[in-house]
Amino acid sequence: MAPGGDVDSIKAAIVAGADAVFCGLNKFNARNRAANISFNNLQGILRLAHKNNCEVFLTLNILILESEIPELINLLNKLVNTSINGIIVQDLGMFYLLNKYFSNLKIHASTQLTTHNTGQIKFLSQLNASRVNLSRELNIDEIKTLTTVGLQNNVLTEVFVHGSYCLSFSGICYTSSVHGGKSGNRGRCSQPCRERYLTTHAGKDFPLNLKDNSAYFDLKKLYDVGVASLKIEGRIKEFEYVYTVVNSWRKQIENFIENNTLLTDNSELYKVFNRDFTNGFLQGKISKDMFIDNPMSNSTRHLEIDSDATNLKSLTSKQELYNEKAETRTQIQNKIDALSIEKIPLQISISGKSGEPLKVVVESPDTSFNVLSEVNLVNKGTEALSEKMLIRRLKVINDTEYFIKELDLGNLEGIVYLPFKELTSIKKRLLFILNESKKWISLVAVPKLKKQNEEEIKPTLSVLISSENDLHLCDKTNATVYFQLPNSFKNKCDEFVKLFQKNQKLIPWFPSILIGDDYDAAVEFLQKLNPKLIISNNTGIAFEANKNNISWIAGPFLNTTNSYTLLSLKENFNCSGAFISNELNKTQIQNIKKPKDFELYYSIYHPVILMTSRQCLFHQVSGCTKNIVDKTCIQNCAKTASITNLKNTTFFIEKVEGNYHNVYNETNFLNTKIVKDIPNLFSEFLIDLRDIKTDTKTVLDKLEIITLFESYANGDSEAASELERIIIPSTTIQYSKGI
Repeated sequence: MAPGGDVDSIKAAIVAGADAVFCGLNKFNARNRAANISFNNLQGILRLAHKNNCEVFLTLNILILESEIPELINLLNKLVNTSINGIIVQDLGMFYLLNKYFSNLKIHASTQLTTHNTGQIKFLSQLNASRVNLSRELNIDEIKTLTTVGLQNNVLTEVFVHGSYCLSFSGICYTSSVHGGKSGNRGRCSQPCRERYLTTHAGKDFPLNLKDNSAYFDLKKLYDVGVASLKIEGRIKEFEYVYTVVNSWRKQIENFIENNTLLTDNSELYKVFNRDFTNGFLQGKISKDMFIDNPMSNSTRHLEIDSDATNLKSLTSKQELYNEKAETRTQIQNKIDALSIEKIPLQISISGKSGEPLKVVVESPDTSFNVLSEVNLVNKGTEALSEKMLIRRLKVINDTEYFIKELDLGNLEGIVYLPFKELTSIKKRLLFILNESKKWISLVAVPKLKKQNEEEIKPTLSVLISSENDLHLCDKTNATVYFQLPNSFKNKCDEFVKLFQKNQKLIPWFPSILIGDDYDAAVEFLQKLNPKLIISNNTGIAFEANKNNISWIAGPFLNTTNSYTLLSLKENFNCSGAFISNELNKTQIQNIKKPKDFELYYSIYHPVILMTSRQCLFHQVSGCTKNIVDKTCIQNCAKTASITNLKNTTFFIEKVEGNYHNVYNETNFLNTKIVKDIPNLFSEFLIDLRDIKTDTKTVLDKLEIITLFESYANGDSEAASELERIIIPSTTIQYSKGI
């Protein structure tokens, strides 16, 4: 599957032999910086691609705002009558709309859904995803497990095999959102991980910059474990990049099929944009070697130059490469220029007279056909047949792979009428024939969701902790206390069960990432403890909770941004409530309508997590004695460090025992406006009192902070002022800007 950021790139992928392309429209896709395509172009692209045995998948893989739902529904109403092979989705509300109203569209789950455990595969299967693009951080054994479970649940797996690596798990990176108001979950990532920072203790200027992903020599392994689709990243890359990479992979695949061997030369891949290559995640070798201290293209660095060569020889070699690239670009341009995405022109002739049927003759460069009305024309009616009237009635044809070039009414005698119902019938029959005998689907009118009758809600307070030293808070406050479980506690499952059994008021809070044995341990914990309630930021745990009749609340990192996501969670997985995303602003939150018997939650104070990474960030920042992340690292490593960008903004890196590396904003989020801004919506406000080091400081102890926040939640304006005075510095940038 090849990337198509614009028309030329899509053509290049087709010419190079892609089996499928994925592309985005001008809106609703996670590559806003790509040129993207118009809906008008999409129809021509579909015709061209399918003529060349290439499928087309449309990326609608961003979080959807409530205000965008009508526009999204309009688009889906158009897409159901195209030959699109499927759409790629992140938003759980979009899953809901597709399943309930547009079920003929095949759904693929985007990598933005961070799919990395078997429970998530089952979760997405229940939402009728037919294919899942797995997290890029997985190794081949983990992919095998997920692929096996996928096949058992009618879900195919897809793996990124070439292109940029994200340092953070996709879908839960908020760095660009916090620093610049450009959310990665809205396709606007500004790639702050590629930026230059002040030189670190380890001597690196680009400490968050990974090499590019390349699984070129891992094809057989991916084939053996049953992966269905190999995906190439690069919708902001130009057409020669797409052609070169697809062509190289096509040769590798064909050689493997024909000879059961792999090509050993990947030099062509180095001739287009790359940051050097690594397959560290896929091989399970998460090492220092996966980083490169330069975000720019590495293509000229791989010239084979004699060690005794002069600078002149080096420049000549580079010039040879540039000349070769220019020649290749011209050759590819000539190939793609020979392809057309123009729609097929139609000449439509209308004839008839009163007392006889209306005859519609349709001619294209390749074929012709005619349709007769089933009732006769008459001399009176609501609106006489005219060119303007018929263009209006037949304009939907222009949303297909055809367009009306000419409408001829020269053989229509006199002023005549035909019932609107019969004109609609003729239109559908024309579309049926043009659409290769596929029935035309009428517009779906999705019922508008109504707000519940507003009742006064007195919100309560909840507290998040992660240290046993804070367990005393359960007995000293009326606030609900959640305990954050680590990403890995497979050797401590029974210890955590006893911890919660001993502290009955404590409620488990599951993290976003639970991979392999760590997920199995989390499921075992859930089954042994059988709690009354949990908070889950992981859809795999949500699936297990629902299966075991455990009440659960969707955590803030499930990125809930619209009412249909709430409906999806409630109706499909018996979810009892959800945190609304902290990326939303006041207006975006106000528009959300909660379902009946469903509670909404919001975090008003917390350290702002920017990213979570499976990599070791200390390699590049403070140095690490190990060159590779081994089995003991996640369990035993506990370190902190910081980096500062050229804008003098500091990011804090924290690694706690049992957790992955997290990067935090320099100041905590504190929202003292939302209680008055949006009354009677939230049942509970959360404060995060975990011991995470940032520049935000307070003079109060945790119990005093809780007491002050309780007063604030009850509407005490003086408490709000006091919180802003004693918790400094803080930020509300996401609440101010939204996404």
